Amino acid sequence: MIVEKAGEVLEKHGLCDHCLGRLFARLSRGTNEERGRAIRFVLNMERSAEGLPPMGEPEKCELCGNVFERIPLLVERMKEASSGIEFDTFLVGSRFPTEIHEKEEGIWREFGISTGEPINREFNRELGKAFGLATGKDTSKNPDVVFVVEPYSGEIELQVNPLYVYGRYRKLVRGIPQTPLPGFEDSVASIICRAFSRASDGKCVFKGAGREDVDVRTLGNGRPFIVEIKRPKKRKLDLDAVAREINASGKVEVLNLRFVSPKEAEEVLTKNHRKEYLALVLVEDGVTPEEAGEVARKLRGLEIHQRTPWRVRKARADKVRVRRVHEAEARWLDEKHFELRLVTDGGLYIKELVSGDKGRTKPSVTGLLGKRAWCERLDVLNILDE
Repeated sequence: MIVEKAGEVLEKHGLCDHCLGRLFARLSRGTNEERGRAIRFVLNMERSAEGLPPMGEPEKCELCGNVFERIPLLVERMKEASSGIEFDTFLVGSRFPTEIHEKEEGIWREFGISTGEPINREFNRELGKAFGLATGKDTSKNPDVVFVVEPYSGEIELQVNPLYVYGRYRKLVRGIPQTPLPGFEDSVASIICRAFSRASDGKCVFKGAGREDVDVRTLGNGRPFIVEIKRPKKRKLDLDAVAREINASGKVEVLNLRFVSPKEAEEVLTKNHRKEYLALVLVEDGVTPEEAGEVARKLRGLEIHQRTPWRVRKARADKVRVRRVHEAEARWLDEKHFELRLVTDGGLYIKELVSGDKGRTKPSVTGLLGKRAWCERLDVLNILDE
C-alpha cells in the first residue's frame, strides 16, 4: 500500500527522499530521509521486475528545492549569530514560504495522505540535530536561546531568553527610592541592576514585591524582588560575587540570590505578604504610657478601611482597601513619642494608619487617641509569607 501510493505520487511529482519519506512519517520510526530512501528502493525493485525504469531522486526536489542540503551552511550561520552569547540549551524554529506549505498540503489532499509531517517540523528537527552535533549544545523546551531560521535566504533571528534571579533586599539608609526618581542619584533598583548588568552584559529590569517610601528603611529578612535580565551575553553568573558588589554600596544589601523560572518569578511578585513595621509616633499634644498601650490594644485584630491616600492618589486607583492589623505593641518613649510595632496585611499604608489622612483611613491612631498623631519615622522590620 505504501509503495503503491509512493509510486502514484512520484509519477506526478519529483520528490527528494526527505519529502517522499515525510508523506509516511507517522507509519514508522527513523528519519524521513531513511524512510524515503527505503520506499524508493523497494518501489524500484518492483519496477525493475516489471521491466520499468527506476524512479531516482530528482536533481532538484519539486517541493523543497533541496533545502535540506543547506543545513551545513545554516549551522555555520547559526554559530556566527550566537557568537559571544553564553548558552547551553537551544531551540530551532523556521519560516518556510507559504507556497511550500500549500504545495505540500495539496499533495496530501491529491493522494489522500493522512500520515504526513509538515516540512518545517522535519527541518527544525534535522537542523537542531546538526547544530547540536557541531556545538555540543542540547535542545530544550525551555531553552536559553531560540534560532528562527529562514531556510532559503539564510537569515537567522536569534532570540536570547531572559534570566530571572530571586533575592531579598535590605534598604539600609533613608533617602533613596526603590526605583529611579528625578532628583535622586541612586535607587535600590539602580544599585542592584548595575551589578547584574555588568556581570551578564544584559539589560536588567528590577521588580520588587511591594515597595517602601523614600524615607523608609527595609531591614530584617528583606523585601523579595526579582531581577529579569534581558538578552544576557553571560548566563553563568557568580551570584555571590554579584551580592558582594551590591552590598559594598553600604546602602542596599541583598540576600538569598538564586536563579528561578519565569513561573517562580511571577509567583514571587503576586504572592501576598504580611509586613512587620516599627513606627515612631509623634503626638504633639502629649501622650502617656497608658494611652500608648491602649492604642496598641485596640489596634490588635482591627479591620482597617483605607481609601487611597491623598499623597499617592495620582498614582493609585482611588478605592477603599480593607486590611487587618494582626499584631500591635507600644513602647512609650517620652511625653510626645512612642514606638508602635505592627504586623499587618500587605498593602496597608502605615503613615496614614497613624495620621488618619483627614478621615480617609478609619480607624486610625489619631482617631483612637482622640489626638492628632504623625508617623515621624518608619522601618519595615520583616516581610512575612502568609
